[in-house]
Formats: sequence, C-alpha cells, structure tokens
Amino acid sequence: MAELEVEIVAADHFVWSGAAKMVKARTSDGEIGILPGHSPLLAILAEGELAIQPVSGDRIAVVVDGGFFSVDNDRVVIVADNAKLGEAATAGTR
Repeated sequence: MAELEVEIVAADHFVWSGAAKMVKARTSDGEIGILPGHSPLLAILAEGELAIQPVSGDRIAVVVDGGFFSVDNDRVVIVADNAKLGEAATAGTR
C-alpha cells in the first residue's frame, strides 16, 4: 500500500513526522486532502487544524497559525509559523 511521508515543523521546533495514509489541511484557497499519488503542490497554509491519518494509530490533530506546505513524490512537508499537537497525539520519529 502506498503511503505519504509527512514532516511537520514549526518556526522554532520539530512537531511530528511519520508515515500517513492521508493529510487534510486548510489553505488560503480552501480545504485540501492529500492522498498517496497526489500531484506536486505548494500552498499557503491558513490558520486552523491539520488532520493526519497515520498508517498505524489514531488520527492526529495539529493546530497551526499559518505557514506553507509542499507535496512532491508522496512526501508532505509542512512548515508552520506556530504548531501544537492535539492533546492525544505524541511526537513521531525524526
């Protein structure tokens, strides 16, 4: 099964990384869902919540204050101005 390689960093700290089935985010143009095989993309990240469905485990929520994200070759890189994992989430591997 194809999967996404996801990395999330804030301006001053590492937030989360790992394998995921899906990433949902809010951009300046609206909400977007990223699945494996998505075409390359560079977008401005709007304030709100990112939703990540890891390959194993429960859904992860990350609250962000803006930034940008890129998608290329099943790799999703999210650089946020500020980011905080939801209460139930734990930091992934780096």
